[in-house]
Amino acid sequence: MARSKSSGSWLKEHFDDEYVKRSQKEGYRSRAIYKLQEIQQKDNLIRPNMQVVDLGAAPGGWSQYATELVGEKGRVVASDILPIDPLPFVEFVQGDFTEESVLNEILDVLKKDQCNFLADVVISDMAPNVTGVETIDQPRSIYLCELSLDMSRMILKPGGAFVAKLFQGDGSDAFVKDVKSSFRKVKIRKPKASRPRSREVYVVAQDFYQ
Repeated sequence: MARSKSSGSWLKEHFDDEYVKRSQKEGYRSRAIYKLQEIQQKDNLIRPNMQVVDLGAAPGGWSQYATELVGEKGRVVASDILPIDPLPFVEFVQGDFTEESVLNEILDVLKKDQCNFLADVVISDMAPNVTGVETIDQPRSIYLCELSLDMSRMILKPGGAFVAKLFQGDGSDAFVKDVKSSFRKVKIRKPKASRPRSREVYVVAQDFYQ
């Protein structure tokens, strides 16, 4: 089957991309890790011995990077509806984290050998399957952001941090306002690895309070 002109140009852009080449060279699962890496370098969210929960983790690049930051005594718990190939030092829970059974499984993993099951950081690089129709895609992306924020409010320790991918557009300002109601410090980051034409930014929230 012949590829369309648009898909062919996307593939060329993808494989010419410096971050794709770099991730392959450095052994990471996706170019997306460089987005989290830049956020980490600026905001120092993830530190040794922390418990990190990665929502929408497939294919696992963010979890892979997070394990390097938390070290041997830290913990990274990843969750996604899709399966991911096993990653060293990452505990994976497959399923929809908004379902009670999956949430309980995540909490059970966090509680393992711990007196306190709460997470230090919740990270989310989730995005919906894109249709190309903004009136469909934007509400779906905001909904995923809201789900990850709800999860963060349930499992974060006081003072914890939250990172989520956000597409700027209808509903994005309201979402940032909602985040500010639970975190004392909220910034918007546009990492260099985010393609310039994309409306994608990252909400970086610190110092969680209830």
